[in-house]
Amino acid sequence: MAAHQAMHSSNRRRERARAQFSRRRFLTGLGAGAAGAVGLGATGVAQAQAPSPSGPGVLQTPADRFARMYPNLGPYLQATDQARAAMMAIGEPGGVMDANDDLEAGPVELITNPDLRVNNPDNPNHTAGVHFFGQFLDHDMTFDLTSPLGVPTPPEDSPNSRTPAFDLDSIYGGGPDVDPEFYESDGRRLRIESGGLFEDIPREADGSPIIADFRNDEHAIISGLHAAFIMFHNNVVRMLESQGFGGDVFAEARRLVTWHYQWLIVHTFLPLFIGQAMVDDIAQNGRRFYTPDPGPTPIPVEFQVAYRFGHSMVRPSYRLNQTGDGGEPFFGFIFDPAAEGQDDPDDLRGNARAPRRFVGWETFFDFGDGAVRQNKRIDTTISTPLFQLPLLAIPTFDEPVALPQRNLLRHLTWSVPSGQQIAQWMGERWIHLQDEMGPYGLGLENQTPLWFYVLAEAERDADGLTLGPAGGRIVGEVFFGLLELDPSSYLAAEPDWEPTLPSQTPGDFLIQDLLRFAGVDPESRGLL
Repeated sequence: MAAHQAMHSSNRRRERARAQFSRRRFLTGLGAGAAGAVGLGATGVAQAQAPSPSGPGVLQTPADRFARMYPNLGPYLQATDQARAAMMAIGEPGGVMDANDDLEAGPVELITNPDLRVNNPDNPNHTAGVHFFGQFLDHDMTFDLTSPLGVPTPPEDSPNSRTPAFDLDSIYGGGPDVDPEFYESDGRRLRIESGGLFEDIPREADGSPIIADFRNDEHAIISGLHAAFIMFHNNVVRMLESQGFGGDVFAEARRLVTWHYQWLIVHTFLPLFIGQAMVDDIAQNGRRFYTPDPGPTPIPVEFQVAYRFGHSMVRPSYRLNQTGDGGEPFFGFIFDPAAEGQDDPDDLRGNARAPRRFVGWETFFDFGDGAVRQNKRIDTTISTPLFQLPLLAIPTFDEPVALPQRNLLRHLTWSVPSGQQIAQWMGERWIHLQDEMGPYGLGLENQTPLWFYVLAEAERDADGLTLGPAGGRIVGEVFFGLLELDPSSYLAAEPDWEPTLPSQTPGDFLIQDLLRFAGVDPESRGLL
């Protein structure tokens, strides 16, 4: 019965995603707003060709497809059976990337016992919510439902079913006229429901989400963040109505919500991901490698791979809240196979509604009460529960279920250059990974899968606190590019703009301020 319900819910989610993608293609026009491939930087590396004399923009890629950031760098590895076997071995449970967390100790001990965190250390500069905000960002700008794992696929043949911009289409969909099921009848407010104690995203009777991107219900924390954004928008609408705003209330509310969200990306989260020095360099000196033609901008596959660095920041378990489980804290593994088929799972998987399944944000962001926890460091160690994902947490509902294996196979799907190729092309010192990659053959110690390389570089060059120079440059330039090339973003439309909504730090706006304005912070709930 549980397997039948899971399959039914998965089919519903995929049908909704296909319908949403079809509506977006109709609205934007398939292939409309073509944007060029990006320009290239310094002299090359092994397998690199000379840059095209035509310069940036020689290859045109529609914005609703994927592109290449380094089209002149050839793939480091052909998609042979031997290569696929190596990717599976590197990312296998119990392998070189597995933190081997002591799951038998239980979710509480893995949080509170420092002896159990030696092989999977915390990041003292990140709170536990940083990764989940990063996941929310990913779901706002990119979604590939079609490219088969490990099978070479030209990026320009792979549709991106999200708009490649930080425009919150994962929340708003096509707007109230195109996606009325996400909205109240007034066309201004987004639908929000209750999980019994506090807010929950709208759901079907079987628990499947009624939201613009079903990945925002992969687990309870990301669905809680989606619900917080719904309430943030609705409270902005309420504020505008109380002020007697005379224009299009929905449009103005969306602009305010989106610009405050973009401010958070630039001023809070990007510095945590790539370091303030890298943020300042890109902001002041411009983008060197991600330089597409003006207009709607395709997402490069190198970014798609590198941005998965966030998977190394996930803890094996979390305290979801402090009072939800019969007045006691609700601790759970992020995913636990033993919870499969439970109506109110003991882990934190999504597609479920129950009174205890709400997020106590004091665990995830610092509200000054001492309750906040940390992320894991950015390194080649991945928390053990991510090696056995529930099928419902995989958008394509297919195997393998080990997240590292899925990430590594994508290098073959999109023929991505190696980490060393990209680092040398950038003019950065590249690292040799004999101990980690030598045992797998194929020359991977000098031609390492980009995802693994980005994690290893962060570990060696930044002690796992931020990304390293190559990974940080890829992520930072694409973030800035998506904002600078989107004419509706605050960086493009009004670069000197500052937040206008209430903040406890004048001239700034933190995620805690967003959660307070949404009314989901611990004080608003009477939990402090």
